[in-house]
Amino acid sequence: MKVKSSQEMVKLGEEFAKKIAPPVVIELVGDVGAGKTTFTQGLAKGLGIADEITSPSFTISKRYAFLNGGELAHYDFYRLNDVGIMREELAETMSEDGNIVVVEWAGEVADLLGVGDYRINFTMLEDGAREVEIETLEGDKI
Repeated sequence: MKVKSSQEMVKLGEEFAKKIAPPVVIELVGDVGAGKTTFTQGLAKGLGIADEITSPSFTISKRYAFLNGGELAHYDFYRLNDVGIMREELAETMSEDGNIVVVEWAGEVADLLGVGDYRINFTMLEDGAREVEIETLEGDKI
C-alpha cells in the first residue's frame, strides 16, 4: 500500500495494533528514513502507550508498558556488527507472553523470528511517499 505522509504512517501503525495480539514479533525492513520508527509510533499509540516513541538506534532497545500489562520492546540493530549479548536479551523478551517486539535491522537475529510473526517492508518512492508491504513470516501478504 502507498503511504503518503507521516500522519498516514502513524495511522497505519495504529490500525495494525488493533489486528495483533501478544506475543508477536514484527520485523521492520527498510532504509534509514523509510518510516520504521514512525510506524512504531503509531503501533504504540494503537496499544495505548502515551510515552514518546523514539528510535533506539543508539540505545539498541527501548521498552514501553501498555495497557494489558505487556510491553512494546523496540530493537534497532543498525549500528551493531555483532549483536552479542543483545541476541540473548531479544530471545528472552520474545519468550514473554505479553510482549510485542519490534526489530529493525534483524539480519543477525533473523533465525530467532518465527512463523506467525510479521515482516513489514518499507520502500521510499521518488515522490516522497512510502510503499509498505505487510506479510507474515510464513510468506502470506496481508
